[in-house]
Amino acid sequence: FDTATLYGATANEQLVGRALANKRHALVLASKCGMAIDPAQGKKVIDGRPATLRRQCEESLNRLQTYHLDLYYLHRWDKSIPIEESVGELGRLVDEGKIRAIGLSEVSANTLQRAYAEHPIAAVQSEYSLWTRNPEIAILKACRELEVAFVAFSPLGRGFLSGVIKHENALEEGDMRRHLPRFNGSNLEQNLQRLDTFKALARQWDIPISQLALAWLQSQGDDIFPIPGSRSITHMRENFSASTLKLESDKVVKLGKLFSPEKIAGERYTDEQLAEVDTEQF
Repeated sequence: FDTATLYGATANEQLVGRALANKRHALVLASKCGMAIDPAQGKKVIDGRPATLRRQCEESLNRLQTYHLDLYYLHRWDKSIPIEESVGELGRLVDEGKIRAIGLSEVSANTLQRAYAEHPIAAVQSEYSLWTRNPEIAILKACRELEVAFVAFSPLGRGFLSGVIKHENALEEGDMRRHLPRFNGSNLEQNLQRLDTFKALARQWDIPISQLALAWLQSQGDDIFPIPGSRSITHMRENFSASTLKLESDKVVKLGKLFSPEKIAGERYTDEQLAEVDTEQF
C-alpha cells in the first residue's frame, strides 16, 4: 500500500490507517515525506530539511496507526538541501526502527548515486509507462547497478492507456490532468490517434488494453514493480490479472515503437512541475 503525507493533505494516510490497522502484519506499507500541503498557505511545499522529515515521519506513523513504515520515500528532492543531508536523517530513522528502508521519488541517476553513498536505497519510484519512457534514459541503469528496485507509478499513463479518456471534456473540473500538456488540445488529439492504434492491436491480440500496457511494463524487467491506482474493484482485478500475462518479444518491440518518446505529444508535467522533479528529460 502506497500513500504519502501529501495525498489529500494527510487525509489519505488517516484513511489507510483506519482501514489497515488490524491487517498491518500482512502487508507492506509505504509512505512519503518531503512534500506536503502547508495548512497556513494552503499550497504544496517541498521541504527536505532533516527536522521536517523527522516530524513528518512521526506524524505519519500516528496517522497510519503503526510503529514503523516498511518503505519511506523522499517524495521530492528539495534542491536547496544536499541530498546527503535528507538521506542522512532518513538513515537515522532506520537506525531507530521507525522505518525499515529508504526510497527516493522522481530523482536522476546522479542523485541516486549520491544518496546511495550516504545510505543504501531500497527503491526509486518514478513515472514509467508505454508513453512515459524517461526512466530508460539513465535511472533504470543506475538502479540495476546498485540493485535498487524500481517502482513505476502511473503505469497506465494516468489513465490514458486504459482508454477511458476519449476527449478533453471527459476530465472533471479539479482533475489535475486538465492542466497537463499531454491531456490538452492538439496534444491530446494526436495522442488519442496513437491510442486508437494501441486499441486495435489489443483487439487483434485479444488482450484488454490495460492488461496489455501493464504486461509491456513488466516485460522490461523483474526489478520493475508497477503500482496502478484504481477506484474500482473490477479494474483492480483486471490489473492483478496482468501479472500472469507474458508478451512475446515481437509484441513488446511493436508496442515500444508505437509509443516511442518522439511520437508522444506534450510533456508529462507543466513547466512548474518539471522544475520540481530531478528526473532526466528527453
